[in-house]
Amino acid sequence: MDYNRLAELLFPGVTATPEDMERRYPERRLPEGAKVTRIAPSPTGFFHFGGLFPATVGERLAHQSGGVFFLRIEDTDSKREVEGAAAFITKILSYYGLDFDEGVTADGDKGDYGPYTQSQRVDIYHVYAKKLVRDGLAYPVFSTDEELDELKAADKKAEIKSVKWEEEAQARRDAMIARRDFTMEQVEAELAAGHKFALFARADGDPEKKIKITDLVKGTLEIPENDEDVVLLKSDGIPTYHFAHAIDDHLMRTTHVIRGEEWLPSLSKHLMLFRYLGFRAPKYMHIAQLMRLDENGNKKKLSKRDMGANLDDYRRMGYPVPSVSEYVMTLLNSNYEEWHMQNPDKSWRDFPFSIKKMSASGCLFDTEKLNDVSKNVISRMTAEQVFDGVCGYAKTEDPEFYETLTGDPEYAKRILSIGRGGAKPRKDFAVWADVRPYMAFFYDKYFTRDDEMPADKDKADIKTALESFVSTYDENDDQSAWFEKCKDIAESIGYARETKLYRKEPDKYKGHVGDVASFVRLAVTGRQNSPDLYEVIKIIGKDRMVDRIRAAIALL
Repeated sequence: MDYNRLAELLFPGVTATPEDMERRYPERRLPEGAKVTRIAPSPTGFFHFGGLFPATVGERLAHQSGGVFFLRIEDTDSKREVEGAAAFITKILSYYGLDFDEGVTADGDKGDYGPYTQSQRVDIYHVYAKKLVRDGLAYPVFSTDEELDELKAADKKAEIKSVKWEEEAQARRDAMIARRDFTMEQVEAELAAGHKFALFARADGDPEKKIKITDLVKGTLEIPENDEDVVLLKSDGIPTYHFAHAIDDHLMRTTHVIRGEEWLPSLSKHLMLFRYLGFRAPKYMHIAQLMRLDENGNKKKLSKRDMGANLDDYRRMGYPVPSVSEYVMTLLNSNYEEWHMQNPDKSWRDFPFSIKKMSASGCLFDTEKLNDVSKNVISRMTAEQVFDGVCGYAKTEDPEFYETLTGDPEYAKRILSIGRGGAKPRKDFAVWADVRPYMAFFYDKYFTRDDEMPADKDKADIKTALESFVSTYDENDDQSAWFEKCKDIAESIGYARETKLYRKEPDKYKGHVGDVASFVRLAVTGRQNSPDLYEVIKIIGKDRMVDRIRAAIALL
């Protein structure tokens, strides 16, 4: 077979050479040890929460080493592409603070190694397709995409070991060999008839032999050599993922490929393609799948149908970006939480991320843990930061509450400042959606009486306590003087001045000062639980406090 002639027949318009591509995309000038990483999602719908794992690892490895982190859109599967998905991906990754040095942005490509969208790089792939044909490593198959899909379906079915697996595998190998058997005359006739072709790489592997490779997460692996011919180009000339990613990662000078472990079965194909193309393969890191517990307590893969699988869910639910980022770090590195306890005021970006601390087994997604992390994150924020965060969330998810907050920002910030700062700040919020119910009673239009006065207390005592609180309240009292008056009221109705006195002799008292404070709290806030009552009353003001207490007395 005259492979030079075959290459010219199949790719007559391709005049550029691999050498031209090497000059077009030269080696990067980076410090020694710098890593070049990427995230390369397909625009086939929403961005999965699990995608944050390789993205975060890639960003950390690149930026901690003085390297480059870039975004590439792999849109070669047009049948699965969702309109607007690529723009959404760039938007959501930007929202979560994954700072790309290069790649696809809302304003176009940024960087010297683009285009960063694979559908715009077809001419590059054809240069290397022609090379592989010329080297006798690739051959055409004149079949429709539908026929190719049937072939791939048969191949996939043959991979499932059944009683007839060996027979199916042999039939698969026979079909593959038959596809390779053609003459130059047949090729010329097919092309003359206007028939399109797909391009296959001719596998040279022996499945009985093993390839030894070091995965940076899973350690040393031994995988079978690839004996399956790989589709390089579909009949429309668009490359498959296998072919495109090998070329792109080489030309974009990617040093580390971080991806899910579901790609491990394809690794031997990819290593074969790098070898055929004459490229040095990047270092691979295959991250374990994200798991969740099902209703029976068993681990299963977090699927697209599970709540929380869509990364945008977390924005809509109101999780602050740092909360999600910190949670991801707790899953990626086993020593992150210990480090954070020692460095509570530092950002997760200051953490010295290490590949060696990554788990080779599946990470367990835990909503309760995420909420705990988020409460800690928000508790460390200032009132101004919380205000900005909840306003950013409410503007799109709760416009009416947004108008309320921004109508009097200083009032809202006074509310949010309660319990902030100090060694043990309040941890009221896991998500921004928690803020409205927390703040509601501060606003008359939202105020409701959710809890009733305790049924085991005498209504006359409650009424007397509330009336006494109103008559003795002085806005100029500090908290100590204010609480002393509460103690006086308690004593006047036969309640203990101190809780410890009541606990010591419960039969001697009808209640204690804490009960008196509870009566006032229920009257003023409508709830059994609320922030510091002294601060609450200072914020809503004496007049509103008095109105609410009188309204509560009327209900007794």
